[in-house]
Amino acid sequence: MNRNECPDNATVRVDAADRLGPFDPIWNCFCYDECNYTYMKYGKPLLGEIAALSPAPAYIRAHCLLNSGDGTAALKWGSSNAYTEDAQERPVYDWTIIDRIFDAYRDADAKPLVEIGFMPEALSIKPRPYRHDFPNTSILGGWAYPPKDHGKWAELVFQWARHSTERYGREEVETWLWEVWNEPDIHYWQGTPDEYFQLYDFAVDAVKRAIPNARVGGPDSTGPRSERASNFLRQFLEHCISGTNYATGKTGAPLDFIAFHAKGRPSVVDGHVQMGISPHLESIAKGFEIVASFPEWRSTPIILGESDPEGGAARTARLHPANAYRNGSQYPAYTAAVLGGVYSLAATHRSNIRGVVTWAFEFEDQPYFDGFRTLATNGIDKPILNLFRMLGLMDGERLRARSSGALGVDEMLKAGACARPDIDALAAGREGEASVLVWNYHDDDVPAPDASIHLIVENLPTAARRVLIRRYQIDERHSNAFTVWKEMGAPQNPSADEYARLQAAGQLAAVGSPEWRDVVDGSLTLDFTLPRQGVALIQASWNEESGAPRRD
Repeated sequence: MNRNECPDNATVRVDAADRLGPFDPIWNCFCYDECNYTYMKYGKPLLGEIAALSPAPAYIRAHCLLNSGDGTAALKWGSSNAYTEDAQERPVYDWTIIDRIFDAYRDADAKPLVEIGFMPEALSIKPRPYRHDFPNTSILGGWAYPPKDHGKWAELVFQWARHSTERYGREEVETWLWEVWNEPDIHYWQGTPDEYFQLYDFAVDAVKRAIPNARVGGPDSTGPRSERASNFLRQFLEHCISGTNYATGKTGAPLDFIAFHAKGRPSVVDGHVQMGISPHLESIAKGFEIVASFPEWRSTPIILGESDPEGGAARTARLHPANAYRNGSQYPAYTAAVLGGVYSLAATHRSNIRGVVTWAFEFEDQPYFDGFRTLATNGIDKPILNLFRMLGLMDGERLRARSSGALGVDEMLKAGACARPDIDALAAGREGEASVLVWNYHDDDVPAPDASIHLIVENLPTAARRVLIRRYQIDERHSNAFTVWKEMGAPQNPSADEYARLQAAGQLAAVGSPEWRDVVDGSLTLDFTLPRQGVALIQASWNEESGAPRRD
């Protein structure tokens, strides 16, 4: 059997002369429920790590920014107490906690993807019970209901936006993104679709009055593979074209970007985790299709407001075994495969994809590696963060990459990656450098032989006579603090030395030392192995004039 006939091996070909457009960091967006974690012990350092992933700014989306409360964080809960009313029911604004959150973004050189929500207790048409006690009670509460007074709602948003310009400067705030609510097609919104459109119109008009050049969007609805969600998204887009604006009385509503969500569906099969990448990609494809069906919105930027293997970030693997993928290398391999699918589907539908938001951050005061969907645990970086470090090392323009081991997005849409692995690649190039990201992903997290990868980068410039190769890898043994933690005996109170070892193990790991390779007839070849659920980044660098390695 030759290399191309073996499903666990692959030839990856990259054409360094076939450029597909800018390799923008659409992946550099993150989201979480608990807005107060932003400025806490592990939250601020993690924000710094996120901001350092790429020269382009990271965008951060957090729920609960307008919730009433004292700022105490809890699972699936946060608050700022930005709005209360006095005894005469007159508005009282307090930006103290919101400022702490947004100051942390500013200090880390990150930018807010501002989620306008949820409803302050004093404005809710059904204020009590207001706060939930996850996971002991339903997450529904007064925060999810429409306002009793849309004028007060609009004034709250206006005052917030105006305060933001005063504190951070108009030029800075014009680079932010503003959106209204989260998943208003399900229980996060205890109103009708029309009531959401009314909420949207008043909020967006208020933002635009305070910041005329602000970029606003929505609706951040759930995955449009379901009929309910797809209908909601269509109704929203139609309202923004031809509906009567509740705030202005004019036709339509501003919409600078369109946001919807996409999720997978993992399960436990025969004692192991089986991911569900197919429904994740199906929601992306359906959303792109819906947007493309509107001539008015066909070129509008699209943001996948949440793009994740499933929807329960605050549900631990200890209690929900299907979430065990979160600590190890299957999570980054899955995320790489989804990103490849996003690019393929965007090309098919000619979609203007501008952001893919990962709903993962960190949880304070929780056990080490408890299986929350996070980027880090108690200050220890998890393998998923190293995928984003790899992506941050890629720059320039996308290069055409083909793999004999790729399933292709059509097959992944139909059946996921169950029959055989998806061994595929993304590539980017800039002056003096070419980077190739290769993954070996399978829905089933079971042992399997390593794949043999034969990489060919062809049509390199004539200046690239010799190149310096650097290889980084994520797998069970590389860039994986979880493996080291288990080998330590899974300590919940690691010593100072153990903690330092875990922090080091959580960083992106190089495989071997950099090595020189000759380029023959404009082509570079490299052979290496890649474990199942592994991701590799290969970087070839040179100096355009001398053939020496490129130096930043």
